[in-house]
Amino acid sequence: MIGIIGGSGLYEIEELTHKKIVPLKSIYGAPSADAVIGYIENLEFAFLPRHGVNHQLNPSEINYRANIEGLKRIGVDKIISISAVGSLKEEHEPGKFITVDQYIDKTIKRSNTFFQDGCVGHVPFGDPVCSSLSSKINSVLKSNNIYSQDKGTYLCIEGPQFSTRAESLLYKSWGCDVIGMTNMPEAKLAREAGICYASLAMVTDYDCWHSGHDSVTVKAIQEVMKSNVDNAHNIIRSLPGLINGDGEICNVCQSDPSEMVMTSSVDKSKSFLDLIHATQK
Repeated sequence: MIGIIGGSGLYEIEELTHKKIVPLKSIYGAPSADAVIGYIENLEFAFLPRHGVNHQLNPSEINYRANIEGLKRIGVDKIISISAVGSLKEEHEPGKFITVDQYIDKTIKRSNTFFQDGCVGHVPFGDPVCSSLSSKINSVLKSNNIYSQDKGTYLCIEGPQFSTRAESLLYKSWGCDVIGMTNMPEAKLAREAGICYASLAMVTDYDCWHSGHDSVTVKAIQEVMKSNVDNAHNIIRSLPGLINGDGEICNVCQSDPSEMVMTSSVDKSKSFLDLIHATQK
């Protein structure tokens, strides 16, 4: 099953047929919302609005562990994250889509691992997204003639405040492409859970390093967001032609607790879900 986590502006997928609402259950508390499960052609999707159905959760309030565990429990094996971001490069104009391939994590307040409370685990994260799933997304972008770039570094800040100009200029000097508030720890948790994860960043405006930033109106940003969301729907509609829904997971993203867990007293033969459930008892 393909999970779509929608960010700002993307709160539903009208294209889904045979829809049903499925509550997400998690040992970590309440997720952002119930999942909406349905089909596009013969491919099954589960949609989750990251900020809640009414955008009532700020980036620091999102229960990322509950979202990822809940999607895992209903059978999601691939996640496509769709997020609104600011641009840190002149060439990334509003309306451009970036398929993220790297991250710099500057969040400070979020629970970012399933492996704690007596169970220590370490996962490789040098390549933080699924290259196979990202490649398919890039093919969809190209076939839909959507202005895009096939890779880029996403700088994730805590929020909900935007950056100072000094911070923005610093992140730009690091060579980051876009700035957002929500892909971390989402991508890390997906890797721990053995779920393929790809991220599509939709540029809404330039971050405050840009000389024209302060002159941008809310109306202009809303118009860009609407156009971006329309393109996101075009991308989602095109996915069944490229993504296999048979549950196959790439070797990079597949998790094996016996290889990740260091704690000798933990039963490493358990599945990921059984393992994290045992640590919470």
